[in-house]
Amino acid sequence: MSNLNEVKVGNKIELENEPYEVVYREHSKIGRGGAVLRTKLKSLRTGNVISQTFQGSENVKEAEISLNKAQYLYNEGETYYFMDEGTYDQFSISKAQLGDSIFFLKEGTIVNVLIFKEQPINISLPIKVELKVIEAPPSHKGNTADGGSKQVKLETGYIISVPLFVSEGDVLRINTEEKKYVERVN
Repeated sequence: MSNLNEVKVGNKIELENEPYEVVYREHSKIGRGGAVLRTKLKSLRTGNVISQTFQGSENVKEAEISLNKAQYLYNEGETYYFMDEGTYDQFSISKAQLGDSIFFLKEGTIVNVLIFKEQPINISLPIKVELKVIEAPPSHKGNTADGGSKQVKLETGYIISVPLFVSEGDVLRINTEEKKYVERVN
């Protein structure tokens, strides 16, 4: 159990037997009243964000989450399959749980799997991944009036803004946290 002063952005807490990550916190004390902590919590199972207010005397239970390395294998429709690197057990996570992470997964990608109560609930992607460009409009010399960028489609279906010199077939390094182009690899 943690008191409200110890709750920080990024902490993983348990609320009504569900794991959440704190994405926003505001601590306030008004006059003679007790302190309150207003938070926004992101569900680690579904990705939904809820608002929750805690009173000054409440304690918050830390979620017991462990990380295991796993390899992304494949997907069938809305279900994505992974293999635990230590035990070689296969498990699945739904597309709804993964959210935008699916745009940065290709076969063989090593990810961290979040385990809550012995069940895999979500993944944590590597900070940078390398993906191939499968569709890119042609670049025209001197076409920099719009800041020198264009939209390309990656092998996972994700559309990203890149510099004009990027062409079809290039392999790009992408920052998965910011969902932005970093550099061309080849």
